[in-house]
Amino acid sequence: MTFAAPLEAKSIRFRARSFVAFTLTPEAPLSEWLESLDRWIGNSPGYFTGRPVLLDLNVLKPEVSQIETLVVELGHRGIRIYAIELEGGAALGAHLPPALIGAKEATSDGLLAGAKAAAAAGKPEEAKADEGSQARLGGDTLMVKTPIRSGQSVFHAHGDVIVLGSVASGSEIVASGSIHVYGTLRGRASAGVLGNSAARIFCRRNEAELLSVDGWYCTAEEMEASVRGKAVQAFLDNDTLRIAALG
Repeated sequence: MTFAAPLEAKSIRFRARSFVAFTLTPEAPLSEWLESLDRWIGNSPGYFTGRPVLLDLNVLKPEVSQIETLVVELGHRGIRIYAIELEGGAALGAHLPPALIGAKEATSDGLLAGAKAAAAAGKPEEAKADEGSQARLGGDTLMVKTPIRSGQSVFHAHGDVIVLGSVASGSEIVASGSIHVYGTLRGRASAGVLGNSAARIFCRRNEAELLSVDGWYCTAEEMEASVRGKAVQAFLDNDTLRIAALG
C-alpha cells in the first residue's frame, strides 16, 4: 500500500497598488456637459483609451436610472468607467460599475514625498525611463532627449517634463508639474494634472492640439491666432487658462 504525500497549499499573495486614475465630474445640464465632452474627444481622439476613469457623481447626484443612461453614453464615446463615487446615494446594481469608498485625491506633493522616500530607501521608482532617450534630472524632472512621435505618450507623475525636441501631432505629454518643449508643440500637453494650479506649459512654437493646466484646457480651435505658431506659455489665472506670447 502506498500513501501519497499531502500537497502543500499555496498561499494567495495580495498586494496593494496605487495608480493615477482620471475623474469625470458631470454637471447639470447634462446635455451641455456631454457636448463639451464631445468637443474634447473630437480634438483629442483616443484620449481616454486604456485609461482608468472614475465617475464622480457627488455634484450631479443623479438617480440610478440616470446613472445607467450616463454610463451607456460614456461607453458609446469609448470611455469605460471603472468605479463610481456617490456619497449617500441609492445602492448601485450589479450591472453598474462598483461604488468607490474612501478614495483620496492624488496630489503632486504626495507623489513627490513617496518618490523621495523610495529614493532614500534605495528602491527604484515604479516608472522607469527608456534608456538613452530619457533621463531624470534633479528635483524629480524628466528630460526627454528625442522628439516625441505621433501616437507616443509621456506620463510623469513626479514633477516637470523637459522635451529637447518637438512633439508631433497625435502624441501627448502629461505631467504633475510644468512642461517645457524646446521645439514645436503639435500634440497635447497637460500640466499640473494632480492638482498643481501653479504649473505652466512653455514651448518655442505653439501648434498644439490642446493645452491643459490642472484640468482647465484650451483646444486649437479656441486659441487666438496671435498665439499660434509663436513661443508661448500657458498658465492659470483665477481658474482661467491663459496663453500668452513669450518675449
